[in-house]
Amino acid sequence: MRRLFPVTDETVSAPVPVTAPASAPAPVSAADREWSLDELADAYAYPKAVGARGAWLRANMVSSLDGAAHHEGRSQPISSSTDMRIFGTLRGLADVVIVGAETVRLEGYRPARARAAFAARRAAAGQGPAPAVAVVSASLDLDFSLPLFTSPLVPTLLLTGATAPPDRVRAAREAGVEIVVAGDEAAVEPSLAVAALAERGLTRLLTEGGPRLLAQFITGGVLDELCLTVSPTLVAGRAQRIADGPGVAVPEWFTLASLLEEAGFLFTQYRRN
Repeated sequence: MRRLFPVTDETVSAPVPVTAPASAPAPVSAADREWSLDELADAYAYPKAVGARGAWLRANMVSSLDGAAHHEGRSQPISSSTDMRIFGTLRGLADVVIVGAETVRLEGYRPARARAAFAARRAAAGQGPAPAVAVVSASLDLDFSLPLFTSPLVPTLLLTGATAPPDRVRAAREAGVEIVVAGDEAAVEPSLAVAALAERGLTRLLTEGGPRLLAQFITGGVLDELCLTVSPTLVAGRAQRIADGPGVAVPEWFTLASLLEEAGFLFTQYRRN
């Protein structure tokens, strides 16, 4: 069954379709069809007012029931076709996708592509045909011969610190990759990364992890929204959680904005209070 549970200040007692406002008087079943990309795009639209830093940073992650962010190093085994449709929708709405270097290596990242389904929506929002990809790396230990760097529709960015290895900086620039310095030392500072992207007009930000990068955004206080898919799977083992790194001193509370369900998968959207 496919259902959307809108979340308001009042208790929600029945599901309504994605396209209906939260105050819709009667539920309508969507169990006999899949959500259209337009419905998903409406459900996951960025807020009209960007965050306090001049940009809105959302994360998209998947987790098993027992808290694993992946199985044997990859997220695909705990994902689903609808999860991938939402993945594509979130990319279709973003100005830039921010990803950690380890995730680029493990997941075989490729450039974001233009999709006809989002062309009119992106044009109306003043966006290019596809989001840029911004890779976060202190060491720049990356293969610059990969398609992500050699043949992107929109030039790939590299977010790094001021003390990144000079030989790797040179190799990146020789490959035509733009270096964005967002930190006084080797590590990227989350607030500076967000500010640097916003200065380039990239205000609708999406991060797809990995877990270490998400932890940095959380502890840096710059994450505005988490789109979390809860997968009805159990993997045990010692897999990472969706955020893996130093913790915050005080837990930060987020508010549930929407909840979709299909075949036991929960597609949640939480926003900063």
